[in-house]
Amino acid sequence: MSNSLMDQTHDTDQRLTQLEIKASFTEDQLEQLDKVVIRQQQQIDLLMREVAQLRQQPVDGGLAAPRNLRDELPPHF
Repeated sequence: MSNSLMDQTHDTDQRLTQLEIKASFTEDQLEQLDKVVIRQQQQIDLLMREVAQLRQQPVDGGLAAPRNLRDELPPHF
């Protein structure tokens, strides 16, 4: 095999190895990002449920009569 052909083969092998390394890192990053997206979606779902629960709670709007703290005293007082 000529020296030039060996150099080309070596260069091709190096380039292929570098591409494989980059592909491996890219796959790892994609997996990490996928986990982040899943976690964020779970948080969004939880927050949406909490907002829905808060919307179902009655709203006084400050229109209720002022509370008398004596009405809230325990019976032994």
